[in-house]
Amino acid sequence: MAYKTSKQRRLAALRAVADLPIQTYSIESVDLEGQGIAHHEGKVVFVAGGLTGERVQAQITRTRTTYDKASVTAVLKASSQRVAPACAHFGVCGGCSLQHVHVGTQVAIKQRALEDQLAHIGKLKGFSLLAPIAGTTWGYRYRARLSVKDVPKKNTVLVGFHERASQYVADIRSCAVLPPHVSRLLLPLRALIAQLSIHDQVPQIEVAVGEVDTVLLMRHLAPLTAQDTAAMDAFALAQAAPAMPLIWYVQPGSHADSIAPLHADRAGNLHYALPAFGITMPFKVSDFTQVNHPMNRVLVSKAIALLAPQRGERVLDLFCGLGNFTLPLARTVGPQGFALGVEGSDTLTARAQSNALHNGLSNTAFEARNLFEITTETIYDWGAFDRWLIDPPREGAQALCEAVLNLPASHRPRRMVYVSCNPATLARDAAIVCRTGQWQLKQAGIANMFPHTSHVESIAVFERV
Repeated sequence: MAYKTSKQRRLAALRAVADLPIQTYSIESVDLEGQGIAHHEGKVVFVAGGLTGERVQAQITRTRTTYDKASVTAVLKASSQRVAPACAHFGVCGGCSLQHVHVGTQVAIKQRALEDQLAHIGKLKGFSLLAPIAGTTWGYRYRARLSVKDVPKKNTVLVGFHERASQYVADIRSCAVLPPHVSRLLLPLRALIAQLSIHDQVPQIEVAVGEVDTVLLMRHLAPLTAQDTAAMDAFALAQAAPAMPLIWYVQPGSHADSIAPLHADRAGNLHYALPAFGITMPFKVSDFTQVNHPMNRVLVSKAIALLAPQRGERVLDLFCGLGNFTLPLARTVGPQGFALGVEGSDTLTARAQSNALHNGLSNTAFEARNLFEITTETIYDWGAFDRWLIDPPREGAQALCEAVLNLPASHRPRRMVYVSCNPATLARDAAIVCRTGQWQLKQAGIANMFPHTSHVESIAVFERV
């Protein structure tokens, strides 16, 4: 078979799509990814851009034996919940999928997604729904990874997110979900990269916005010259927002250990605040933190209120990261209480301990442990804790939930709060926790951590029976 260039493959894909029909569909519902669901000639059709109750024309983009995928080309009968997208690049850029939906309806879609997963995967009922947690819907993305692509045939450099369902970098000039001062950097960054000697050796730039600093981390695959460094310095000086220094970090390779400030004496002071608890959380540009800092403040306060730790109690924070929940928990239980944070990463564990010291907290400890392979014996050896907070990645906490069932009564917490970024794994884990009757799911709800996307952040409360 003859080799095809990327351009030939793209043209072939476009011709293949062009040969597929445009059909008219009645949208019956919306799925977990924000796609409209319709039926046509006995097949399910997932229609990107379709809303419940609409009648649309859509171009088939993929066809399979049991389902098709399509994208709206015209709306014949619009839903009352359809709104004009705020971003001119919506539909091309893959960063957002729900800008055409009223934000209140986005929240309702996510709440329904959580309910459906708990009912169908977890087989759970009888729990109360928490009021959705919602907040700012624009300019909330304090962390972002921008792809960079040198396009010599067009004499330009693209800086932004990938196109929808594509590895191509979208030609975006602004972004409504980035903070305004970061959005304004997109075009100047193009001009900067274009003038560097290594303009074709820069695959990405990460953005991290703190309380006082904005850091740009540039990954580069070839050495910077003195002229490159001077250009980056001039950019930082010219483009800094008022009272918000712009600081360059560089990563001359693929390993995180190579990350360093462009100038050792200009490392900045990246941190976010949890003012309700008097906590300031320093972080490195490569550390995991929540993208939406304002919503994170609300989520931390809500989770701790639901956990309801009392002064003097012992609390356990699993998948603790930098101590995002551990430190507020330690503050809440007071000097006579104790908070243990457990995290799989040695680096994050050390960072969490440093953050505890930074905030003057001595009633905490941190341990590095692989929580995906945790055993009942290990949990027992930690001692008894009154309350647990669990905040796993998308994979969930299956091993942990299995292990907790085998703990003796003396070591079972009174209450557990589970913060999830994946309702499917939350539902699976909730079913595990509740299957023996030792625990009951009392409450569950969503937090709109990522407005205009299909990402569902949720929270669940379990009580010992």
